[in-house]
Formats: sequence, structure tokens, C-alpha cells
Amino acid sequence: MPVFSFQKIKGLDAYLSPEMKSTGEAIGYDKSLSRAIYKALVAAGTKVQNYGTVIVTLADEDKEEAIPLIRRFYNLGFNIEGTDLTAKVLREHGIKTRTLRKISEGSNQLLDALRSGYVSYLINMRAILSGVHYEDGAAIRRTAIENGVTAFTSLDTVRVLLDVLEETTLTISTIDT
Repeated sequence: MPVFSFQKIKGLDAYLSPEMKSTGEAIGYDKSLSRAIYKALVAAGTKVQNYGTVIVTLADEDKEEAIPLIRRFYNLGFNIEGTDLTAKVLREHGIKTRTLRKISEGSNQLLDALRSGYVSYLINMRAILSGVHYEDGAAIRRTAIENGVTAFTSLDTVRVLLDVLEETTLTISTIDT
């Protein structure tokens, strides 16, 4: 697991790009791949929580791939919050989602949520094709990092985290009669 120093470099945008270099690595060993990944995540300083709220801000090009992943968080019992269009798409797919207004709409609602302490994860996908609202994304990612919220800018990493959470989280099933 690569380790990045986003917390140590004030004001840095926490968006990973091809030229980024990790400042270290962490490894986890176990008989189960998910448990080994869990150990590597924790060793790398990632805050892994199996409860709370996930804030989701998705670029249009990522919405289709992200919906099943967000549904997995929802099925694990996480609360979901998202920006207007993201929240609308998630609700259309049966995922209860609270809407947060964007910075570019003149609101600090999303940043205040990240500062509040109840958010476990931020999934923030940058609009690579259009580049729209780049400043919003940079401020959102920076606020998350400064407030100890685990931020993801890659759906592949979110998928791995969900595999870990699904294996390590106790769930309650209902009895159908």
C-alpha cells in the first residue's frame, strides 16, 4: 500500500495523478487477502471505519461505475450524502441520499460536513473530461484531509476498501417467513 504525505503538506491537492510519488509503503500479511489489505491500509495510516457517512461527489463519466459501489456502502448501513446531481442519480437507483450544496453554488455545506466529524469517507471523482468545478474538488479534498476524513479519488481503491469492509463487518440479516 503506498503512503502519501497529504496531511504533512498544508494546502496540497490530494488528487492522485501519474506523476505522484509515494513517500513510503506499508504491507499487510494474513491468510485472507481482504484482511491483509486491511492491515496494509491501517499501517499506511488510512482510517478504516465500518460505520458513518460517505460523501460522494462524482464526475458524470464515473456515475455508472460508482453506483454499485455506493450501493454496497448503503447496504453496509452507511449514510450517503452527495452533491446535487450525484444525489439525484443515486436516489434514482434506490439509494437514499442527502443532498449537499456545492461550493460553486455559494455554500459551505459540504465543507462544514467534512469538518463536523461524522463523515467516514469522501469519494471525490474529478471531471477529467470536462474539468468543470476543479476548484471545488481541490477544496473538498483538502478539507477532508485536514479533518481526518479518508478521501478516495479512485473507484478501484473504493472497491478494495468495500471488499475489506464486507469481510470484516458484522451484519444483521432478517428472517423471511
